[in-house]
Amino acid sequence: MMKKFMNKPEDLTKELLEGLAMANEEIIELVDGHLVVNKKLKDADRVTVVTLGGTGHEPALQGFVGEGMVDIAVCGDIFAAPGPESCLKALEMADKGKGVLFVVLNHAGDMLTAKLTMKEAKAKNLNVIKVVTQEDITTAPRDDADNRRGFVGCVPVYKIAGGAARQGKTLEEVAAIAQKFADNMGAISVSLTGATHPVTGGSLAVLEDDEMGVGMGQHGEGGGYKIPMKTSAETVALLMEKLLKDLDVKKGERLMCIVNGCGATTLMEMLITYRDSVLYLKERGIEVVANMVGEILTVQETGGYQLFIARMDDEFLSYWDEYSYTPYYKS
Repeated sequence: MMKKFMNKPEDLTKELLEGLAMANEEIIELVDGHLVVNKKLKDADRVTVVTLGGTGHEPALQGFVGEGMVDIAVCGDIFAAPGPESCLKALEMADKGKGVLFVVLNHAGDMLTAKLTMKEAKAKNLNVIKVVTQEDITTAPRDDADNRRGFVGCVPVYKIAGGAARQGKTLEEVAAIAQKFADNMGAISVSLTGATHPVTGGSLAVLEDDEMGVGMGQHGEGGGYKIPMKTSAETVALLMEKLLKDLDVKKGERLMCIVNGCGATTLMEMLITYRDSVLYLKERGIEVVANMVGEILTVQETGGYQLFIARMDDEFLSYWDEYSYTPYYKS
């Protein structure tokens, strides 16, 4: 039985976005009911950033709208992509003369909307470049990235791109920086429990008490496998070995490490996981120089996490260290 504090299922997206705007009225505003807009966008003398995606993954994606990250998030219904009309309006609103970076997660609905949006943007001669995030290492080999799903990696891409934009980079430069970062990141998920769809009440995934799923998608999609429960350190070793191999990370390199809780994982578990990740990498001569730990991109009450790594260098760190102020990321 589904138990959630909500009103009418058909009003979920409307009400959660209204609540987000009310709770952060100094940072964001809600336009047309589904565009979450940086209140300082009107004064932006720089490249701007637009993204799209379904709701139900809070705080992502709309929780990262504000200075230094996303300027407009186009929000669809729960787990559903918005339409191209809304995305086109967002691109037009966002362009302040320096161009717009359009960040899209690799999921079928989002990609279809983005394709149609870019077609219309081209017809209107808008200065837009699209970057796709596709870092899930379990769904395809690295040389077939078009078939890799987008996970939590969109959020550090927002931060890196936003930092580059704040430093005055051109649209072409911001896009190249974002793409380079995206090409050097990887993620893998581990699940303990599935979630229920808040509209239908249907189960997104089912796991037994003594097993965990490795490589499950954000909405319970397949692509992975189930194994008996392991300790935190054993799980980190299993996942990190796959990530390092996929990215061909060598001794002496520097990485970003993110532990993204999927909705029902306690902070205790995430911090232990991060500790074990840092120790695992340190033993192999690899330094963690940037991080995020917490619920960043969730799937309702899914138990588990996404483990993410990305190569870092001095240039990326300079963008990462730029000022950001959003509802769920302030630095």
